Amino acid sequence: MELKSSHKSYNKLIWPVYLLNGFNSISFAGIIILMVPLSSLIWPGEGYHALEMGIIMTTLLWSSSVSGLIFGRLIDKYSRIKILMFIAVIRSFCMILLGFAIAGQGLLTWGYFFTVVLIFGTFSGGSYPAIVSLSNDIVPLEHRSKFFGYFSVMGSIFMMSGFLISGSLVQFGLWRVYFVGIGFAVLLSGLIFYFIVKEPKRGIQNKELQAILMDETIEYDFKMDKKLMRKTMLSRTNIAALIEGIFTNVFLGSLDMIILPYLQTPPHNLSPLITGLFVVIFGITGRVIGQVILARFSDKLAKHKGVRRIYFIIFSLIGGSITFALMFFIPIPYLTPAEGADIMLFFSLPITYMMGMLILSSDAISSLYGVNQPPVLQEINLPEGQGQIISWNQFLENIGYGMGPLIAGVFISAFGQNYQVSAIIITIFVIPGIILWLLSVSWYPQDIKRIKEILKERAEILKVRKESKQEL
Repeated sequence: MELKSSHKSYNKLIWPVYLLNGFNSISFAGIIILMVPLSSLIWPGEGYHALEMGIIMTTLLWSSSVSGLIFGRLIDKYSRIKILMFIAVIRSFCMILLGFAIAGQGLLTWGYFFTVVLIFGTFSGGSYPAIVSLSNDIVPLEHRSKFFGYFSVMGSIFMMSGFLISGSLVQFGLWRVYFVGIGFAVLLSGLIFYFIVKEPKRGIQNKELQAILMDETIEYDFKMDKKLMRKTMLSRTNIAALIEGIFTNVFLGSLDMIILPYLQTPPHNLSPLITGLFVVIFGITGRVIGQVILARFSDKLAKHKGVRRIYFIIFSLIGGSITFALMFFIPIPYLTPAEGADIMLFFSLPITYMMGMLILSSDAISSLYGVNQPPVLQEINLPEGQGQIISWNQFLENIGYGMGPLIAGVFISAFGQNYQVSAIIITIFVIPGIILWLLSVSWYPQDIKRIKEILKERAEILKVRKESKQEL
């Protein structure tokens, strides 16, 4: 990709990634959200098989995490476009296969779902690292938060739409239509992505390399070795971000485990429908504010001083956790199950909007984490290490995220369903992340300087190569 392409809107170059991510989000989340109805399909007339369905869910998350480590190395060596297309083909094939499952066969049907979900998860782990690596060479640094904001918002919109579509189809017995339909949608979005998005040169967005890489005959072909890995990928800021991801995602993974039963069980008794509407209305609004408006603000302030992104991350951890904990101290009225299912009654209560504003604020502030962390990691890693560092981070974050529901469940049980105490304790898990990012404020400029020096050396090497070719 030539430098002149950076004068175009980057969205004109990469827009199909939003479509691909959207349908990937529906397919991934759809498997999770349909755990209860799938259990009924596998064991008709029986109660919910929590253990067996939990194994499927854990398999989905863990296979994705582990496979990401393998995909990370491939992403840094080969075409990101081809890898993402390959992943889309396998994932679409798996979704279609789920649509042809034979229902009602007990463990035989469960084994079929388990096998297909294992394959699906294995080929899910490389998607996000590949997209982050690709964006590093298409999206200018000063627009990175905005890009990840759009990326997240589109994923959320598609996911929420997927919840409504999947729930409706399954309710009318059309679960096969859902799986086959989403399978073809993933394949179609993968083909659109493959034929429209062009593979950019690695390093083209790095200012130190742009001038030399404008020459179409020059390619950035440097590879990561152990010595360079220790020098760059194991820098202090990288290590801090990797460790922090575990603690922060324990907190993030526990949120639904605490807030949903708090609202839906006695004495509040809100119905799942009202809970869903409440979270979607205020949560999506908060995410749009955070992932679009505040993301633009992040890019603007970080344009000339990248360390400001770390300040935004610290603010998001502090503000997001405080506003989350405050939700449990809003005096929600005690409702009967009938009252908890009355939409007009619930949305006529002034206290509904007070808690709604806290959810909106929490999601908006917390969004600053997701739109600023990837650009921070991109800036302190070489072009040939982008996929690998994101896959490491994804692996550790998923470990923390998977531990969140378990830890939240332990606290809720230990404190006799006291959600206020449990929420306060869960927020403590963000403290190590805050401390690590505070330490990174002084490390980050040094780590950026190290990367810039290496890239300047690489630019000189590429310049010598160019001159040698001209002499020949």
